[in-house]
Amino acid sequence: MPAPSPAAGRSVPLLNRERSILQFNRRVLAQALRPDVPLLERLRYITIVSSNLDEFFEVRVADIIEATREPGLGYSKADLAAVARAAHELIDEQYAALNDVLVPALQREGIVVLNHAERNAEQRAWVQGFFESQVRPLLVPVSLDPSHPFPLVANKSLNFIARLGGRDAFGRQNQIAIVKVPRVLPRVIALPRELCGGRQGFVLLTSVIRAHLAELFPGRTVDFFSQFRVTRDSDLDVDEDDVANLRQALRSGLTTRHFGQAIRLEVVATCPDELSSFLLQQFGLPELALYKVNGPVNLVRLNQLIDQADAEALRFPRLEPAWPETQLPRSQPVFDGLRRRDVLLHHPFESFEPVVQFLRQAVHDPDVLAIKQTIYRTGTKSELMELLIEGARRGKEVLVVVELKARFDEEANINWAERLEAVGAQVVYGVVGLKTHAKLLLVTRREGSRLRRYAHLSTGNYNPKTARLYTDMGMLTADPGLTADADAVFLQLASQTRAKASQHLVTAPFALHRRMVRHLAQVAEAARAGRPARVVVKVNALTDTALIQALVDAGLAGAKIDLVVRGACMLPPGLPGVTHNIRVRSVVGRFLEHTRICYFRWGEGAEAEALYLSSADWMGRNMFRRVEVAWPVKDPVLRQRVIDEGLVPYLHDRRDAWTLDGEGRYRRVAADGVCAQQALAARYMSGV
Repeated sequence: MPAPSPAAGRSVPLLNRERSILQFNRRVLAQALRPDVPLLERLRYITIVSSNLDEFFEVRVADIIEATREPGLGYSKADLAAVARAAHELIDEQYAALNDVLVPALQREGIVVLNHAERNAEQRAWVQGFFESQVRPLLVPVSLDPSHPFPLVANKSLNFIARLGGRDAFGRQNQIAIVKVPRVLPRVIALPRELCGGRQGFVLLTSVIRAHLAELFPGRTVDFFSQFRVTRDSDLDVDEDDVANLRQALRSGLTTRHFGQAIRLEVVATCPDELSSFLLQQFGLPELALYKVNGPVNLVRLNQLIDQADAEALRFPRLEPAWPETQLPRSQPVFDGLRRRDVLLHHPFESFEPVVQFLRQAVHDPDVLAIKQTIYRTGTKSELMELLIEGARRGKEVLVVVELKARFDEEANINWAERLEAVGAQVVYGVVGLKTHAKLLLVTRREGSRLRRYAHLSTGNYNPKTARLYTDMGMLTADPGLTADADAVFLQLASQTRAKASQHLVTAPFALHRRMVRHLAQVAEAARAGRPARVVVKVNALTDTALIQALVDAGLAGAKIDLVVRGACMLPPGLPGVTHNIRVRSVVGRFLEHTRICYFRWGEGAEAEALYLSSADWMGRNMFRRVEVAWPVKDPVLRQRVIDEGLVPYLHDRRDAWTLDGEGRYRRVAADGVCAQQALAARYMSGV
């Protein structure tokens, strides 16, 4: 056996995680500049970047600020300043793309957003009427003085600040006023077609208020003003070890979430320094936290324009997900099909409806005795949750593991938990200190003199809406080994007792990290011995240092490694003598890449390879601070499907793919050629 490479075990300088996250958003922004993407969809990418950046500040930057206060956590004020500068650059590019590219392109298509100066007399009259009837009654301007202090401004709420001239009704010269804009008001308002000369005209709520701001302060002048918006730390800080009832503690925390520590202040580019400095002082923010933007301070709300615009040709063609007829005929009960074979579902190209039908049939089948399901993100409206409630009403044993700490879904999940408990379902909240991120649905059915289990396992959430927007894979199965292991996971989550080692499912935080490292070591050993050695991993993020080191070691041993990492990747590929055998690419297209697939080969034959689908990314939080599952795909036909659909197309994509270099820079592979998502959509639409 050849000796190990002298560089084996050599540590690699990791790429910066925050920069990598911002680089991902640059790739999303690049979609807005692609002429081959329909125009309204290009605008949607602009809004996605804004939504992503909101969360970046609310969570990631908030964590960095906290870390800078505690020595030894790895972040300095210089690191924070570098993140802020990179964010400033990206946001400036985002607004430039909107103003210089997309707005003119929309105008050429007859879709216009009119400010006050651009509106004609009839349009101004209509806006005046709208303001008087729909907006003004909800506005309560507050002039600041000792008895009217600066108001408590909610996270990401829209506000105006104005400097006033003259005196108020009591003869005083209080100069600063704040106007909160109620969130119940639409941010984008369509003008009547007859007022727009055949074009589709829209006005922004900010423009409506701006045009009539002076009317809120009769007898005074508005010398200057600005929109503003503050982003706050939005992580719910609940000490699980110190609360008796996690649900009650989180419910209480939701009331204060909107008023966490200020992180970022957005104002319009024309905001005078006097006002922006005043706001920075009120929120206790440094100058670097100020973002002056050339347009609306909340681009996320432009989604309302996309939804209202009458222009189907400017959207992606509708994709109707295929039904897996050959695997699961519609005319037959799902249970009958699963007794014959496992069923693999590839969303959004295949419908999520078989999963809903699986649960629906279980709820209405008198032979089904028990239903168990994990819930992470399901949304405020969910047929699946309504079915679980109906199952409990029908007397079935329903156990639901609800993750109350699913960020930004806490309130919806608390509400579902309360509704489920009200009808007699058993609801548990996982394990203290761990988030339950595994996606499992288990049904137990009486069949003759025995009980048989059926399960659904998935890489994505139980959310039919996102199943149309995210790529994910799920499997319906009656495999006795997989279903027994799934039942053991539920038992452990409910009772917190020590479970037997799983024989088929691989779970975190117990074995998943160790299993992945072990497979990488097998691959490295095979490479050193001159046997076939291959790794292909598709995940959303790669930040775990031990897994990165194991990948580096396998590459140094001679294994060929391909990583398809949608978002943050801290492994620098292509470094001579270190990571030269590792390639990293990111695919950003119409659908959000969300499937987690891990393939390892360490020799010849089927016994020397492993293929897993998983709910977990390769991050420390997923491996050690969450309950996750991965499962091996053993059926040869399904294995080949996962490889042919989930891996190979993404390794050859030349339209949506970007490659990462050792310096942390991404470059688009090409502007044309094979597009993995389009090819898969075409395959399923054609029925091949």
